[in-house]
This record gives sequence, C-alpha cells and structure tokens, in this order.
Amino acid sequence: MQEIRERTYKPVDAWWTVLLVDPLASRLVRLVAPYRWITPNILTLVASIFGFGAAACFAVGERWYLVAGGILFHISFVVDCMDGKIARLNGTGTMFGQWLDFVLDRVRVFIIALCLFGGQYARTDDVAYLWLMSVAIFLDLFRYLNSAQMTKVRKSMKDQLTAYLEPVRVQAEPAAAMAEPVDEMPEPAPAPTGGGSLKNRIGATLRRNRIRTHLISGIEYEMTVFIIGPITGLIFPVTIAIGAGLLAFEAFLIFKLFRACQQFPAKLAAAQAAYEEFEAGRDEDQRVPSTV
Repeated sequence: MQEIRERTYKPVDAWWTVLLVDPLASRLVRLVAPYRWITPNILTLVASIFGFGAAACFAVGERWYLVAGGILFHISFVVDCMDGKIARLNGTGTMFGQWLDFVLDRVRVFIIALCLFGGQYARTDDVAYLWLMSVAIFLDLFRYLNSAQMTKVRKSMKDQLTAYLEPVRVQAEPAAAMAEPVDEMPEPAPAPTGGGSLKNRIGATLRRNRIRTHLISGIEYEMTVFIIGPITGLIFPVTIAIGAGLLAFEAFLIFKLFRACQQFPAKLAAAQAAYEEFEAGRDEDQRVPSTV
C-alpha cells in the first residue's frame, strides 16, 4: 500500500478525492494491479458503465432510485480514479487513453445531468428543473474549459520568462557553488514557529494533508450535484448552492489571472534585461586580449 500511495497519489488533490476516494481506490488498485489485462482503458469503460447505471436510476426520479444513482455515481468516480493510478503504477498509460478518459467523463456527466434533472421534470412537471439542468451543464463545461485555458495562458507566460531566465540561472549556479567555501556547512533552516497569517496556516495544513486550497472545483461540483443532492433529496437547493460556490471560486481565479497578466509585461521586460546583461557579460569574458 505504501508503494501504491507513493507512486499513484498526486502531491495535492481535491478534498473529495483525498478523503473519500483515494482510501478505497488505492485498495482496489492493489487487488487489480497484478492482472495486466485490466488496463486503464478497461477501467475507464467500467467507470462509464457505472455512470450510465446512475443515469438510469436518476431518470426514474423516485426517492430510493435517487439514492442508488448517487451511490453508483460515486462508484463510477472511484473506478475512474483507478485508471490513472493503474497507468502510473504499471506504466500502461497511453495518449489515446487520456483522450478516452476525458471524452467519456464529459459524455457521462452530460447524460447524467440530463437524466437527473429530466427525471425530476418528468416526475413533477416543474420546468424549473430544465433551467437548472441547463445551468448545471453550463457550469460544468465552463469549469473544465476555463481551467484548461487558464493553464495554457499561465504556461505561456512561464515559458517566455524561462526562456530568458534559465540561461542566467544555469550560468549563475556553478559560479555560486565555486565561490562557496567547501569547509562550511549550510546553516539549518529555521524550525516553523506556527506563526503567519490564518490564511497561510490553513493553506499549509491543507497541503500537508494533500488537499489543494482550491476547495470548489469541477470534482467537488460534480460530486455535490450528483451525489449529495440526490441522496439528500435536496436537488434544487444543493445545486444552486454549489453552483454559487463554484462561480465565486472561478471569479477569484480569473481575478488572479487578470492580475498576473497585468504584471507579466514588466516581468518579461526585467527578464529580457537580465538576459541581455548576462549576454553582454559573457561576450566581455570571451574576448581575447591583444598582445604585443
């Protein structure tokens, strides 16, 4: 189990995954890992089967079918998490498997949303469930598309800065190592004192337990809508509440991206200046003095 945790757990993950999925998924991975015919793609398909079973239960719309659907959706998510763990543990991941996993995830969520809210509409004849279905599907797609685009923008900025700063860093590190006295040991880092702001302490506690500080993302949103809502029978208020929370977190991330983009031109100019200074110094060092 320790090997599975070390090789398959992400450094930080969604709190739902860390607390409610990984403990079960890692034990199931231990059982199935020796069977090499159980590939990540097979697990992706099995996860989809459980997901479509959840959709069928949601379509009925009755109380205990909703509970069964919520349980099946959670099982679907556990199996879906297993495919990535098996891929990392056995080295059997493929590019096609990544595509298949992403596409089936989106198709599964779309069909489940149609069945959950459509089933409630068929049972109550309340058109508000159709509007809620549209909002739920939109927010789920928006979260994943927005996350991918923000990652792309941040990576682009980082790559541009790295292109200028990496040569400077590589050149500076050997020089610093040569200048450091070899008979002196580095001073130990100061022990944590437990100080700092409440926000920093909470963030450190979450990261220490592998929980990312982004507490409402696509995973938490889907689990709340398709598990907590149906099991409690409070589909409408739960979906509204988690949707508002998701929008608040996304707005905060968009604001942070906006600030980063505002600061990027100045950072890029500073990186260019550092690189030009580095190049000028290197050209000076490489000049051969003339002799008489």
